[in-house]
Amino acid sequence: MGDQVVRTPAFDRVAADGVVFRNAYCDAPTCGPSRSAILTGQSIWRLEEAGNIHSTLPSKFATYTEVLEGAGYRTGHTSKGWSPGRLAPGGRTRNPAGDQFDGFDAFFAQQPSDQPFCFWLGSRDPHRPFELGSGARSGKDPARVAVPPHLPDHEVVRNDILDYYVEVERFDSNVGRALALLEESGRLENTIVVVTSDHGMPFPRAKASLYDYGSRVPLAVCWPRAVPKGRTVDDFVSLSDMAPTFLEAAGLEAHEDMTSHSLVPVLKAGGSGQVDPSRDAAFIAMERHDGCRRGGKGYPCRAVRDKNHLYIRNFEPTRWPSGSPNAKDCARGIPYGEIDSSPTKTFMMEHRGNPAVDRLAELAFGTRPEHELYDLREDPGQLRNIAAEPAAAETLDSLRERLMNHLASTGDPRALGKPAPWDYYPYYGRKVNQDWEVDSPA
Repeated sequence: MGDQVVRTPAFDRVAADGVVFRNAYCDAPTCGPSRSAILTGQSIWRLEEAGNIHSTLPSKFATYTEVLEGAGYRTGHTSKGWSPGRLAPGGRTRNPAGDQFDGFDAFFAQQPSDQPFCFWLGSRDPHRPFELGSGARSGKDPARVAVPPHLPDHEVVRNDILDYYVEVERFDSNVGRALALLEESGRLENTIVVVTSDHGMPFPRAKASLYDYGSRVPLAVCWPRAVPKGRTVDDFVSLSDMAPTFLEAAGLEAHEDMTSHSLVPVLKAGGSGQVDPSRDAAFIAMERHDGCRRGGKGYPCRAVRDKNHLYIRNFEPTRWPSGSPNAKDCARGIPYGEIDSSPTKTFMMEHRGNPAVDRLAELAFGTRPEHELYDLREDPGQLRNIAAEPAAAETLDSLRERLMNHLASTGDPRALGKPAPWDYYPYYGRKVNQDWEVDSPA
């Protein structure tokens, strides 16, 4: 995808043998809800408790794995499947990603040659914490790091990114081993391989935010027998599109509740650029992330992202978007707890008095208005909110209407004036502050 430091030969192979999607977005920039959307083919506002992290995925929501199993497929996963949360409260007895194995090799060693399979090759890389200094020790040069515009250009940040790259490369090596097993068995030709991430990088103003560094994800798909290779596609896709894609590829109907759309026509179409003109935007959402506000309150927000603009609607703008600065308000006792603890976060918090850091820190940790609008042609880093500027009024109104119409048509309670219960669902995550609890609805 163009980075000059990190090396991902397995991802590059899948990209070269198939299709790279330049405008792929997770449905939510937080792992549990994102994975629920992938499995069910639905937006998180349709999934009740599963719209929150550290929650559950109710069994009434069908998953593509269950549909495939009903058609004779064998399913399995390794490492992080659907997670984190508890399955029993949702009426499930096994992980929705399939039975758990130590790795793809363990699953594949038991795979009958005449049975189709579906495997979720999960990983906890590059989840924090990272091994401090691992990037530099691996020989990577911090001077070559392309620091994202929303982060300070400082050696602490550069080295933190290098440590992140080590984790990315470790996951990529797992993908490489799986590809080798498929190739040795002669099954790679007719296997769909998808490589992506459930959300963006674990840095300030990235993960757990609707900006590009939190919601835009890498996505490469290959299926040598059926998909023309070597293509770069600009269509906007959501990771929830994977569920109906897998089912259509297997010759099955999507479940009636799935609201996302199969990518099979795009994959098979041939050609690069914009393949399907209707795929011109992505819709992203977040509710409660990690228990970082008093009473279990989340930061409900929705966004529409098209080629030129990002519009975000913050439904509770008086709340702290990155979590309360008061550690006592957070289940894990961490200020601004929506942002993972890291050298970058600590550096930004400790250098608020530095003019080169303060504005970026305010963008990461401070409150936000109800409406945010970014012109990506002038501001690709999404640092200047133009929602209040008169010249942007027409664009703001158009995108706001498009977002709210989409939310209403797909049943979002926040767009329909209905009760939105995410602030009150149980929280099953670890609580450092034992007196932290979720409020009961009034």
